[in-house]
Amino acid sequence: MTENEAIDALVIGAGPAGLMAAEVLAKGGRKVVICDAKPSAARKFLMAGKSGLNLMNAAPPDTQISQYGDAGAWLAPILGDFGPDQIRFWANGLGADLFTGSSGRVFPRVMKASPLLRAWLARLDDAGVTLRRGWRWQGGAFEFATPHGERCLRPRVCVLALGGASWARLGSDGAWTAELAAHDVPITPFQPANMGFVVDWSAHMRAHFGAPVKGVQLRAGEHSVRAEFVISARGVEGGGIYTLSRPLRDGAALVLDLLPDRTVPDIAARLAAQPPKLSTANRLRKALGLSGVRLALVHEMARPLPTDTTELAQCLKALPIPLQGPRPLDEAISTAGGIMRAALTDGLELRNWPGVYAAGEMLDWEAPTGGYLLTACLATGHWAGKHAAQQG
Repeated sequence: MTENEAIDALVIGAGPAGLMAAEVLAKGGRKVVICDAKPSAARKFLMAGKSGLNLMNAAPPDTQISQYGDAGAWLAPILGDFGPDQIRFWANGLGADLFTGSSGRVFPRVMKASPLLRAWLARLDDAGVTLRRGWRWQGGAFEFATPHGERCLRPRVCVLALGGASWARLGSDGAWTAELAAHDVPITPFQPANMGFVVDWSAHMRAHFGAPVKGVQLRAGEHSVRAEFVISARGVEGGGIYTLSRPLRDGAALVLDLLPDRTVPDIAARLAAQPPKLSTANRLRKALGLSGVRLALVHEMARPLPTDTTELAQCLKALPIPLQGPRPLDEAISTAGGIMRAALTDGLELRNWPGVYAAGEMLDWEAPTGGYLLTACLATGHWAGKHAAQQG
């Protein structure tokens, strides 16, 4: 027989959004239980922090909001309530000394997520929050498969923070969509975000797999960015690609400016000044400093190379990289899609499931890397927790 247990406040999901919701609920005087399917908390948070935990971004508020596209309008009050300034204060309170890099990205000086998470979990424990590991939500009302058999919880209020649909091995598998659909909660289908794209490379490019492409400008329709990216056996990935992943996913062509600091006339003049007997590769190397992976990209995408110097210069300023589509959803850093804004009250309560709130990547928003993803997860968790705490 399934055991039933009445509790005050339930949070499902122990990632950043869920932990933040639990903290705010506890501060509001609620007795909180967190349930997570995995044997440890915040696995995706820890994985993302292995290369340096990018906690937030120091960009001005208007720039912050613009990173969320159309969702920025409804996220604005949420980010205004718990944005970068508040996150900095919160992190400092957990003993994290932060610094801002030249790109505006903000990191803990220890460059790791684990010390911050340990301090956070300890503070939640001190506040009386109970974390139940290995409790997988099965749907129904609040039925769970646990290490001790089937259990059913009867919470007075609940915050769902189950993540998006990428990195399933870390806990975000999107399986919750079926349960919410059963409650008539409208959901935008998930799509990959901040992901790599497939390119059908020739054997010529194998020597450059893993190489970073630096000193270039990437364009996708009306969007552009000066950033590096990486050539991989499967295609292209890295910061510059992730920044443009939304327009690229929507069908914009990827175009490289290999010499963003030079004009077409300048490039053409430099090429024309080289001895005619030089090979094209040597002319590009001597006149323009093109070599290695950048030169390989020219030969991969533009052969036969134009003999006219102006045409060749134009090619170098707008080198097309044909994409065969994004990498699979589960390989993406984050996802677009989720619970539609129309399905939520201003307090992030589900209109068709009173007493149940949602936060984090379950919601239909997306953002580039650079601190914006984690900021919105923390902010929506804080907002949902604050409003859920007021629930009778």
